[in-house]
Amino acid sequence: MTTDPEAVAHVSPPLPGRAVIQQHWADAVFLHWRVDPAEVAPWLPAGTRPDTTPDGAAWVGLIPFRLERTEFPPLPVVPWLGTFLETNVRLYAVDDRGRRSVVFRSLDAAHLLPVLAARAGLGLPYRWSRMRGERTGATVRYASERLEGRTRPRTRIAVRRSDERVEGDALADFLTARWAMHVGRFGRTRFGRTQYWRNEHEPWPLFRAELLDLRDELLADAGFPLLADRAPDSVLYSPGVSTRFSAPVR
Repeated sequence: MTTDPEAVAHVSPPLPGRAVIQQHWADAVFLHWRVDPAEVAPWLPAGTRPDTTPDGAAWVGLIPFRLERTEFPPLPVVPWLGTFLETNVRLYAVDDRGRRSVVFRSLDAAHLLPVLAARAGLGLPYRWSRMRGERTGATVRYASERLEGRTRPRTRIAVRRSDERVEGDALADFLTARWAMHVGRFGRTRFGRTQYWRNEHEPWPLFRAELLDLRDELLADAGFPLLADRAPDSVLYSPGVSTRFSAPVR
């Protein structure tokens, strides 16, 4: 028996337990495409289904950002290795209890040791990549090339942030106000079950943005060929938030 999805919440509910990971996410670019839910369903872990907007659409996101100041409380900030560039391809899911989440198809990151640790310890599909990022005035640019695997996909993204603040926007909240992730490889699960991780942070400060450049192969590598050949349906920018994760439940 399945439960209807929980309401989209602009403000994070409190964590169910103590924080085990803390990070800061900076200069985040949110590119999103509307797709048929049938395209997303095969890539979701067991016990979840595509989460859709009221028009019946599922969404695929391509999100580069700078991850900073990683901590594993009560230990101090991880020096050097705890700060790196990252680009995610992510989907949106809801489980049988109605809990909404992010599901990551890939996470390209610029430090090898965190990639190996997160892949082995957390079951997340991290990939080691060479990455560059810069912000010049209102323009933000990212580029990456994967350094492992057979295909080694690349991406290049540039946006110009506007001064238009995004507030009270139902679609923006659906795409960014996500307070959990489900971890499991499209039908196969970690340690036999899909894991559910909760996170919390202040509401994203969001701005409309203009896409200046997009040359991407990560979406196709993640199972969505030709998606990057059309303009994204949503382009947003955020200067960043500080987030905390509690331990997973199964």
